[in-house]
Amino acid sequence: HSSPSLRRKLFEFHAYVPSSMSYCPIGARAPAVVSASAARVGKTNMMAAAARRVGFAPMSRGVNAAAALAGSRPAAVPVASVVTPGAASAWNRVAGRRHANIFSKAVAEPDASAADAAPEPIKLLTSDESEELLKIRHTTAHICAMATQKLFPNAQCTIGPWIDRGFYYDFYYPEGFSDKDLKSIKKQMIKIINKDYPLRREEVSREEAERRIREIDEPYKLEILESIKTEPITIYHIGDEWWDLCAGPHVESTKKIHPKAIDLESVAGAYWRGDETRPMLQRIYGTAWGSPEEMQAYNAFKEEAARRDHRKLGRDLNLFSIQQEEVGGGLVFWHPKGALMRNMIENFWKDIHLARGYDLLYTPHVGKLDLWKTSGHADFYGENMYKPIEVEDEIYQLKPMNCPFHVAVYKDGYFSYRDLPIRWAEMGTVYRYERSGTMHGLFRVRGFTQDDAHIFCLPDQIADEILGVLDLTEDILSQFGFTDFEVNLSTKPEKSVGGPEIWERAEGALVEALAKKGWGYQVDEGGGAFYGPKIDIKITDAIGRKWQCSTVQLDFNLPERFDLTYADAENVKQRPIMIHRAIFGSLERFFGILTENYAGAFPLWMAPTQVRLLPVTDAVTPYVEETARLMREAGVRVDITTNERLAKLVRNAEKAKVPVMCVVGEQEAADGTLTVRTYADGDQGAFSRDEVIKRVADANAGKKEKF
Repeated sequence: HSSPSLRRKLFEFHAYVPSSMSYCPIGARAPAVVSASAARVGKTNMMAAAARRVGFAPMSRGVNAAAALAGSRPAAVPVASVVTPGAASAWNRVAGRRHANIFSKAVAEPDASAADAAPEPIKLLTSDESEELLKIRHTTAHICAMATQKLFPNAQCTIGPWIDRGFYYDFYYPEGFSDKDLKSIKKQMIKIINKDYPLRREEVSREEAERRIREIDEPYKLEILESIKTEPITIYHIGDEWWDLCAGPHVESTKKIHPKAIDLESVAGAYWRGDETRPMLQRIYGTAWGSPEEMQAYNAFKEEAARRDHRKLGRDLNLFSIQQEEVGGGLVFWHPKGALMRNMIENFWKDIHLARGYDLLYTPHVGKLDLWKTSGHADFYGENMYKPIEVEDEIYQLKPMNCPFHVAVYKDGYFSYRDLPIRWAEMGTVYRYERSGTMHGLFRVRGFTQDDAHIFCLPDQIADEILGVLDLTEDILSQFGFTDFEVNLSTKPEKSVGGPEIWERAEGALVEALAKKGWGYQVDEGGGAFYGPKIDIKITDAIGRKWQCSTVQLDFNLPERFDLTYADAENVKQRPIMIHRAIFGSLERFFGILTENYAGAFPLWMAPTQVRLLPVTDAVTPYVEETARLMREAGVRVDITTNERLAKLVRNAEKAKVPVMCVVGEQEAADGTLTVRTYADGDQGAFSRDEVIKRVADANAGKKEKF
């Protein structure tokens, strides 16, 4: 991935959104692929961008756009007056020659020998994907705990698991750890690594484990011991210096950890056992890799992920805000540009659903608590629901799910087998309680909109309906640039509702649908919900991170709880099969993923501002205003910016990631042209005004990414 043209797009950072979903600061569950030369390529692009901007001149009367951009262009070089769509203008050619000696090395195309010598991409594997990295990260977590207690003897150990691309360890240490402390701990870790301590596993009785824990006064370890139900109890030693309750696995020796392939990244607060009534712990996050090269690639990955952070981009591009202090945490305000984009996404979603045989529903935001008791949410999901509201001696509940409301619509009718399948879809806003420490931008919020749909069908319709959902999922997600999927099929758990026959039939239907679709998948044996099997689909973003978005879930539970029926051919009442499905998952979360995938440089068809007109002089104002009017009439989203030097106007447009910038001088106004520059590909040359309008309008109609 060392190509400069790819660099800009490469490194960018549900589908019900379960309350228990954890958030990893850099997000990825899947391998990111990073070139060791990625950082250098980024600098190359910056140099090339600088080269393009050298020579920009102030706005002035009596010059055209090309001349203004050319700045000190030699007088002997004539201004292009012939309209040649896509042709390079004179200032573009001259500027290229003038700066070639400075930047030729940086932007030159690589020759064949350079291509042969290009470094192999480094794959950043998660702990789930590499047993060796899992062992390295787990052992590094123990080394971190040992180092911490050497430096801070009063710090009490709790738990220290591996996570996707690293580990964390929680300590009870009320004084807290500073960034300076983390540096000291890391130095101590390197000393431990270099001593080449062996990792030794020991089995002991529960009584012996308790005796040892009391001896070193580790109360949290006692609580962990009480939660372990199996015997014998296993302990892992680092040499004869330190030990921990642990089931493993670990590497054989501390020397297996490369001292230049570890880092301590941050410290955060975390309640013991996730319970706000229990003590606040200090959580040290770290990472560990198999080699310094992987560590360097990971650091580049993190930098790029930070550059794409949707929270920063949302603020910089004025798309949305979460006003925690004034309004409350986890509640999203969509600003005009973000709201416009959301509206386009919703309209596309509605149109394609209607075309695929769905009907749309709108349901209330609150309902009687009895509904949630019947559905089971009040019992099984109560901790994630807001407190009930008393209204005229009746108890109401903010809805955490849309499903019971769709069930209520079904119960309001009478259906025979001829009416099925029924497909109902809704962009339904729900509200779920999330602890303040777990919320993160658009990825985890308290109020969000699910692209929910429910299908009521006959048992022999399951496979076809699931296939239809998979086709629809692919068509929708690919429209937004996501074409690489990971598919998981989760089967019957140990505890479930519904007989073995319906489970076998349902699982067989899911397998049949996946086979017809031609998608490979992994089976999570016993990973289904108690009320039915499901298919989960993860999408891969521009820097290789995988995000859980789409879910297709069969449900044998709600039809039973709400006594849903249809009349069969013999006019006998039967239970329908209910299918839950979401494609985006949460609209808010999907928008965050979309923003990070494109690093805020959205495809032309969905950019909030598609074209920005940049007049060089006030003399062209009538032409610019007429151009804007014609563009709006053609459905093009356009704005005009003035009153700045042209160089600054262009820089501001690029900072705003506007896809198409049209510079207008007196020559362009006279010729009926526009000098076009695009965010994706730089200077494009002169085009007729009609051609520019047609291209953008065609991009809207065909949902195209570029000009």
